[in-house]
Amino acid sequence: MNIKRILRCGLILFSLFILMNETVFAQVEVVSIDPNEINSSIEAVHSPNIALYDSSVLPRHQLILMIQGTGGSETDMMAIDSIFASWGFHAVSIGYKNNVISTICEHSKNKGCSYQFRKEIITGQPLSPKTGVDSVNSILNRFTTFIKYLAHHDSSGHWRQFLKGGKIAWNKVIVAGHSQGAGHAAMLGKMFKVHRALIFSGPQDYLIDLEMPSPWLSGKSATPENRFYAFLHKEDPFNVDYQIANCSELMQHVPHDTLMVYAGKPIKDKSHILVTNIDTQNPHGSTLSPVFINVWKYMLGIQ
Repeated sequence: MNIKRILRCGLILFSLFILMNETVFAQVEVVSIDPNEINSSIEAVHSPNIALYDSSVLPRHQLILMIQGTGGSETDMMAIDSIFASWGFHAVSIGYKNNVISTICEHSKNKGCSYQFRKEIITGQPLSPKTGVDSVNSILNRFTTFIKYLAHHDSSGHWRQFLKGGKIAWNKVIVAGHSQGAGHAAMLGKMFKVHRALIFSGPQDYLIDLEMPSPWLSGKSATPENRFYAFLHKEDPFNVDYQIANCSELMQHVPHDTLMVYAGKPIKDKSHILVTNIDTQNPHGSTLSPVFINVWKYMLGIQ
């Protein structure tokens, strides 16, 4: 068994405890594995895949797939994944080919540019000249093979509950992503009926020269629109107005008026597009700051 395990990731969770002033038990178990150890044809991009859960808390029987943004690594998601795990979720982050920024289509005259770009990264279908991803290295294959590996090698994690007939049980999955990963999470929510789809600082799929969101955002969705939630920053350098327009296309038939939210303050509303104006030198990354655990809980429906 090549599985690598880190018990009681105390340093990470202790830091988060200080930041959040909330009790987070350092019982989260982190499993890491290089993707090419699962399948030699899968390329390692940045760091090992990671999977987290906390056996000391009541399990929610839901799996969060947290997808990082352009150039980000799996372990960049360790902090937020650890918090999700401490709340009873299983959480995973996987490597994928994220070296091409998702704004590559913003000046394209091809309305399908963003769709083709994302669909190739997710499925491996040869659709886009902007990237090059085969089916083995697609997000779907990387995610599926990782869960199957965990189900076989980590029985204490109870990963088999997220498979049905050898395939992902999407009704038990919450897809989430930051920046480029936000758009991938949204598209996965379109493709599969997931429990929820959480969007952080994205998507960046606005066609600037055509003055419109990419059409795929308003297309048919397997996941009901009321299961999509977005969290944005007012001063995001990728243009919050574009992000709001994109998210509004995803959620045309639910309350998608933007709601200003604040760290630590209860959210009593039904809005699906949340915006912060917190003072920060990194507005694009601020939506992943642990000061916003109240917002994350609202998005997850666990307030």
